[in-house]
Amino acid sequence: MQRIVSLLPSLSEIACALGLEGRLVGRSHECDHPASLARLPACTEPRFDVSGTSAEIDSRVKRLVRDGLSVYRVDAERLRELAPDLVLTQDQCEVCAASLSDVEQALADWTGGAPRVLSLSPHTLGDVWGDIRRVGDAAGVPERAEALTTALTDRVTGIGERTGGLVDRPRVACLEWLDPPMAAGHWMPELVALAGGSTPFGEPGAPSPWITWTQLRDADPDVVLLLPCGFGLQRTRSELPLLAGRPEWAALRAVREGRVALVDGNAFMNRSGPRLVESLEILAEILHPGLFRFGHEGEAWERLPAS
Repeated sequence: MQRIVSLLPSLSEIACALGLEGRLVGRSHECDHPASLARLPACTEPRFDVSGTSAEIDSRVKRLVRDGLSVYRVDAERLRELAPDLVLTQDQCEVCAASLSDVEQALADWTGGAPRVLSLSPHTLGDVWGDIRRVGDAAGVPERAEALTTALTDRVTGIGERTGGLVDRPRVACLEWLDPPMAAGHWMPELVALAGGSTPFGEPGAPSPWITWTQLRDADPDVVLLLPCGFGLQRTRSELPLLAGRPEWAALRAVREGRVALVDGNAFMNRSGPRLVESLEILAEILHPGLFRFGHEGEAWERLPAS
């Protein structure tokens, strides 16, 4: 049977959605869904302390990148012990997970029996659906991949059809990092549009842009979503004093009117896998609660009271 190591959470989710969990023999340290993946040995680890505030994490990561060091370490010996036939990785973002170059370095001295490396770099929803097909092809289950992408795109289309005629399309600032602030790019502007909104920051398919607090204040969006990459709800809550201490934050109409929401950015929004459909549902029920009720509130997101 084919042996697979997945070094990206979204790719692990894709593999499991395709019925390939039984073939997985290794994972990244961040692969946590489904929970049963915890039984697998982790083949990566960060080179920096992941605790602390978003500002502290940003500083540590930027220092590594500035010094020409990789942000993550791939355990070459463990990979060799696991003897995978296929390694799933990414070359989209060196900060988000182990990169293709990290994997290639770990495999550099393999003289025989080296696994196939499938590296993916999604930037749009279409890319994500294409990646599901690529994983399916590499695993020899193209028919499952086709069925999964059809089911996912049908759900997306259904929401888009319901929001297509809306006149009220709130302007939404999606913050993928808080200190310093970064807006969400890649597939997020597409999801916001499908959910019946628009965004003043970020372009579909383009990298997530850094912004300033002044830019956020001047844009004065109708809705602000806090969805830091890698942060669950509790960890995002711990960042709220940072926001409350900034005069630009208090000046936002969305803050005064109670139109700020915290979203589990670790599980949703930032992972380029099947749960982007649930991410769209979350956006839809935040932006248009009178039209959509998927039941994600309280588990995947929560609204901040007006201040």
